[in-house]
Amino acid sequence: MDFMSLIPSFGNLAVTILAFVVALVMIVGVHEFGHYIVGRWSGIKADVFSIGAGPVLASRVDRHGTRWQVAALPIGGYVKFHGDSNASSSGAADEEAIAQMSPEELRTTMHGAPLWARSATVVAGPFINFLFSVLIFTALAFTQGVASDPLTVAEPKPLTGVVGVLMPGDEVLAIAGMDAPDLEDFGDYADKLPDRSPLDWTLRRDGAEITVSTLHPYPALVGLVVPQSAASDAGLQPGDLIVAVNGENVGTFNQMKARIEGGEGAPVRLSVERGGAVHEVTLKPRRMDEPQPDGGYVTNWRIGVGGGLSFEPATRTPGPGQALLSGIDRVRYLISTSVSAVYHMVAGKISSCNMRGVITMAETSGEAASQGFATFLSFVAVLSTAIGFLNLFPIPVLDGGHLLFHAYEAIVRRPPPDRALNLLTLIGLVVVVSLMVFGLSNDIFCE
Repeated sequence: MDFMSLIPSFGNLAVTILAFVVALVMIVGVHEFGHYIVGRWSGIKADVFSIGAGPVLASRVDRHGTRWQVAALPIGGYVKFHGDSNASSSGAADEEAIAQMSPEELRTTMHGAPLWARSATVVAGPFINFLFSVLIFTALAFTQGVASDPLTVAEPKPLTGVVGVLMPGDEVLAIAGMDAPDLEDFGDYADKLPDRSPLDWTLRRDGAEITVSTLHPYPALVGLVVPQSAASDAGLQPGDLIVAVNGENVGTFNQMKARIEGGEGAPVRLSVERGGAVHEVTLKPRRMDEPQPDGGYVTNWRIGVGGGLSFEPATRTPGPGQALLSGIDRVRYLISTSVSAVYHMVAGKISSCNMRGVITMAETSGEAASQGFATFLSFVAVLSTAIGFLNLFPIPVLDGGHLLFHAYEAIVRRPPPDRALNLLTLIGLVVVVSLMVFGLSNDIFCE
């Protein structure tokens, strides 16, 4: 293992650190604000809301008596509720302070509030992480738009065989004699087309139907580069056209993918066209356990690129309801695949290398930021969903563990004994630290 490969150059390191800090502060800040605001609505007072930890750089006290502060170490944040003995509100009460409280003041603490108020305050953290992700995906749907109907060319990609053949405003009627659907169903449609280039396209241009010969709608074009992938490490960029794999010409994205998958992880040599010139790169595909519609997983070898159309489709701004449903669907998908991934890892059906740690998160933050604001925001939304999901694990010290204790209290009508609570909390802390170490080791030793 080349440990120096884990350390980016200084410029990239600065971007990586800054992007990771920004993402972490946003996500943890939102999570803690969920606890704070629902606690306040439920009658539970927060003494401190902190962004960061360590020495306080700036603070102010609001009209509710909460001190809002920014601390020197940007490693997240916390809410300290009234009556808690420590800044993390980990469950330990300040017994001396609570003993001197009136019943009215005791009601404003996490230890004196009714069970429903405490449970709502705990679950609000993960919930607002999910809500934050939904809002980001909704905003991205507004700004990026959705394809207009009928499928129309907004701008041809700067590819040989496309420029000067497809024109802005062309309506796509059929390809290779098959009627074209709208963009939502275009992926399945493209898979049924002849796997070659060029193909005959039937277009409506200036009111007349014409036929032109141009590339397959999904050439071997790099539409996106996955952060922390073989393609990213090799320097591939969106807009690159892969014209050959191991010296054999490829005309479609599916041809390229089949050649790479057929190598079973062996290094591949790609001929890449960029800016009119062709250069070669060699990279080693990585094993990817990919979720399937039936909830299972299939292992494939991937270089980490997504395809793209040979043209930019015309778009329209979606309605608020459509954009919101799109955001909800994205978060629902992320949660369902996370549940499936955890199950399949525990069952030994997929590699445990799918679980990564802070190094991968930080490097992915930097790469996402370098690809643009929209990509970075999308990464923040994915990470926010993951943090919300992780916090619901029934492990003491996490929100899910607190909810488990609350469920016990609801059933037996009393909280868990302090001795059992302390022991379980210690076990939970060991489990969480162990998972962090395991993720960190995967960052270092897994490809």
